[in-house]
Amino acid sequence: MISLSDRIIKLSDSKTLLMANKARDLKAKGIKVYDFTIGEPDFNTPDNIKSFAKKAIDNNNTKYTSNEGTKRLREAITIFLKNEFDIDYDISEVIVSTGAKQSIFNAIFSIINPGDEVIIPAPFYVSYPEIISLAGGKSVFIRTNQNDGFKITPERLEKAITPRTKLFILNNPCNPTGTTYNERELKELVEVLKSKNCYILSDEIYHKLVYDNIRFVSFAYLAKEIKERVILINGVSKTYAMTGWRIGFAAAVKEIIQAMNKIQSHSTNCASSISQEAAYEAFSGSQESVKFMINEFNKRRIYFYENLFKIEGISCFKSNGAFYLFPDVSSFFGCRYKDKIIKDSDDFAEFLLEFSNVAVVPGGASGEPKCVRISYATSFENIVNGVEKIKEAINYLVTTNNISINKN
Repeated sequence: MISLSDRIIKLSDSKTLLMANKARDLKAKGIKVYDFTIGEPDFNTPDNIKSFAKKAIDNNNTKYTSNEGTKRLREAITIFLKNEFDIDYDISEVIVSTGAKQSIFNAIFSIINPGDEVIIPAPFYVSYPEIISLAGGKSVFIRTNQNDGFKITPERLEKAITPRTKLFILNNPCNPTGTTYNERELKELVEVLKSKNCYILSDEIYHKLVYDNIRFVSFAYLAKEIKERVILINGVSKTYAMTGWRIGFAAAVKEIIQAMNKIQSHSTNCASSISQEAAYEAFSGSQESVKFMINEFNKRRIYFYENLFKIEGISCFKSNGAFYLFPDVSSFFGCRYKDKIIKDSDDFAEFLLEFSNVAVVPGGASGEPKCVRISYATSFENIVNGVEKIKEAINYLVTTNNISINKN
């Protein structure tokens, strides 16, 4: 009999990957699937970045690097942080990891003890509570909804903080909602945290992907007075279409970076030397491809939102960041399909996939079982056709269940 650890038994599977795998299985059978699951740019990595990686191979830069990342890349990151956010970090305050998720993992394991509380606005990125659980911490959720723009208030943050609070996590822009906090809203949160004794992890992996003339402001910029308690997370995956290159980084005071480096030295060790060279060019080279991608994402966002909004029974918040929409589909809970009853977003996502070959991610794993996450990081053609398939599926539910739904 196979005996696994208690911690792995308690760990939940990623609903994102589960739905993405189901979509892949259907595609492998030759079935056309309208896949809106994975948060991955459909664009290719820009040519200038790929050229740097090829040069690294030709120059035999294929050995281990220093565990915390090459000096050249960490210097480029400090320049990037200064130019992008007007914040100053020394290279000793930066560590490069195999993706932003590993940076988050290293940070949480560096500061969380068993029983420590970690405050997370909900909906949230699915891996946050799982990593916290692995570290022995306790997730404390601040619930939000469409009515408040999926944003917490300073009053609610203040109320959630207890003597056991060790960390506050803010994902801005947010996966799965696409919510982006403005400068005033962030300042109000900073004011609360100044008088508290907890760390702040600011996950800013989507910082470039903001729309509607929003100016992104880094939490670290506004929290300079408490720099010793702020851990900034970022990377290249989303902005530069480099998900498979696996490069993320953390910026924090030296003591935290040293702790993260210690954990990394006993897990993955250094990130890929070739990927680090590519990331150097991403941060230091031309940004024209990024501008193009942002413009394309925005066109898709507007089309998807406007057409979802027209569908009876779907309530959709107009996101202004990342590449996600997070519509409320709870109007259809209780509907029957074949011999099944749709009870939550998991059931709704299964129905969509079975009825119309549309793949979305249930919101329950992100703390909101009324919603589903839709990624518009896919072709415009896929979005246009996918919207029509969603309309057909909704029309089927409305017709066969004889339900009357008010328009949004």
